Amino acid sequence: MSEIKKIKNLKEFSTSADRFEGANLLCPGCAHSIIVREVLNATNDDLVIGASTGCLEVCTAVYPYTSWDASWIHIGFENGSTAVAGAEAMYKALKSKGRLPQPDRTPKFVTFAGDGATYDIGFQWISGCFERGHDMMYVCLDNEVYANTGGQRSSSTPVGSSTTTAPAGRVSYGEKKEKKDMIAIMAAHGSPYVAQVAPNKWKDMVKKIQHGFQVEGPVFINAISPCTTEWKFAPEDTMMITDLSTDSLVFPLYEIIDGHELNITYRPKNVIPVVDYLGAQGRFKHLFKPENKHILDGWQTRVDRNWELLQRREEARV
Repeated sequence: MSEIKKIKNLKEFSTSADRFEGANLLCPGCAHSIIVREVLNATNDDLVIGASTGCLEVCTAVYPYTSWDASWIHIGFENGSTAVAGAEAMYKALKSKGRLPQPDRTPKFVTFAGDGATYDIGFQWISGCFERGHDMMYVCLDNEVYANTGGQRSSSTPVGSSTTTAPAGRVSYGEKKEKKDMIAIMAAHGSPYVAQVAPNKWKDMVKKIQHGFQVEGPVFINAISPCTTEWKFAPEDTMMITDLSTDSLVFPLYEIIDGHELNITYRPKNVIPVVDYLGAQGRFKHLFKPENKHILDGWQTRVDRNWELLQRREEARV
């Protein structure tokens, strides 16, 4: 059976048995579990999964219980990528020596981590894994803050967001630096496939995950994962917030193949103003004061500029 035939279609996906159990301690409204479930159910292959320290790890593996119906590894905050890369290298070594008890079984190797463990303290480990060319998928659950350790800013935190280490107040409007472009950075590593995904567009996400499982080499997936606790919205509004993120083009959905071929995979029929997205979250409420209007204007200008750049890159295929 070919690799393509082994990959589930969307109908099979909807009826799959979960390999990520619903019983966990993640906050009501957390998008992490939605994303993880879809990634794991996108293939029938065996899985070897790693998780960096973070919300997902601490809420799904409370000894002696686990939410994972698959092989699962946790080592530390910064090196979830190398744990899985090590397992992948061991698998290849044993296979080459003919020492696998079931040599026809070919597992997929996946790492999950938050933006703090990805954009910041784990970046050099991820970069090394991609430089060495490990056959693995790295999924960043991007909630734009160190949500598990107190709500500190990360280099994924967007301009104007109020965090515990970049608080908004009388002398500051919150985070002052622009969000790091991790997709461009990982594409520059020569990755065969990188993509941005969102749980509200689940078909787009599953197709990208399945494509990532098909290619050989290191794959990077950046998934927006709204955090009801730190973004300050009602738990039942998670999908609404995610819709606003993609329809305002704050979080555009696209892929980059072999480091240069860019394809936009979702174009909103009706693009909404960025202020609709920002206004739905308590972390940005201070930006709507008169003295911070220039920050809102800057947001719209920046999103429009980035969208124009993506479209130009798609046309040029560079």
